[in-house]
Amino acid sequence: MKKTKVLIVDDSALVRQTLQQLFATDSSIEIVGSAGDPFAAAEIMKRVVPDVITLDIEMPKMDGLTFLRKLMTQHPVPVVICSTLTEQGSDAYMKALEYGAVDVITKPKIGTKKFFEESSIRVCDVVKAAAMTRPSKLSARPMTVQPKLTADAVLPKSRPRTTTLQTTEKVVLVGASTGGTEAIQGFLQSMPLDCPGIAIVQHMPEKFTAAFASRLDTICRITVKEARDGDSILRGQALIAPGNKHMLLKRSGARYYVEIKDGPLVSRHRPSVDVLFRSGASSAGKNAVGVIMTGMGDDGAKGMKEMHDAGTYCIAQDEASCVVFGMPQEAIKLGGVDKIIPLKNIPGAVVNFCNR
Repeated sequence: MKKTKVLIVDDSALVRQTLQQLFATDSSIEIVGSAGDPFAAAEIMKRVVPDVITLDIEMPKMDGLTFLRKLMTQHPVPVVICSTLTEQGSDAYMKALEYGAVDVITKPKIGTKKFFEESSIRVCDVVKAAAMTRPSKLSARPMTVQPKLTADAVLPKSRPRTTTLQTTEKVVLVGASTGGTEAIQGFLQSMPLDCPGIAIVQHMPEKFTAAFASRLDTICRITVKEARDGDSILRGQALIAPGNKHMLLKRSGARYYVEIKDGPLVSRHRPSVDVLFRSGASSAGKNAVGVIMTGMGDDGAKGMKEMHDAGTYCIAQDEASCVVFGMPQEAIKLGGVDKIIPLKNIPGAVVNFCNR
């Protein structure tokens, strides 16, 4: 089986070495080169064309954004931005996505064994997902680093509420991963000012979610913000789960709100779509609409089936409009989806159902 060929581009020798150690934990990944700047990377690419490039932003001779633009114009290759994600650089990372980067990961640091294992899972999964964005690539092989936990690791499965105070207010729960930043942007830009409250899990690193939410808030009619513990679900507002934290939907009387909490990786992610969806099945049931969008893997598939069984109306993005069809496809296989439609049609379907 063909391995995913990765080229590492970073001016820090320590970061390059650490990434090599992370990739070594996955037998389906092959490192074909390591470069300290874009010019050295270009020389390596004359000999071998990688399936994916991990790219830093701040480098000598040529910055990562300039290199990314040249690459996408001349010889497009899936690129994953690997950076420290400082607050000052948040605009640069949003530009990187606009210029064609597939995803963003934080620079790995030497820490505890658990931290290294979690970093390995995140980095390897993102790189293999990026390789899948090209039609000619084969499906990525499954990870074998650590057992994949379910939403049981964060909250137990429970029956939907049947005796609580009744409410007609609807909530919309959305999950996405690879390719999801653009999908979510299009979805939210199409939402009317009086749309139902929305809670979103997008697989993203810590700190980056705040910049993502802030940018969406400036280009959407509705309010968009990074969620904080206890935030109410309000009409005309979307809450983005903070990176490295799980987000759960809760209900107090007729009021919906979110709980932000720590916990292990669930379905190899934190935040996890499965955690949000399971909490939605328990707290909202038929008052919720579930949407699963583009992304690698199966995070959200089991949670969507639980929502569906609780009476939630569940929508999956279709294959043609997905960057990676993994997450929607797995939800469909489990029988948890009521409707499969193109991304452009999802906002209308959500609003129409909530207005019934």
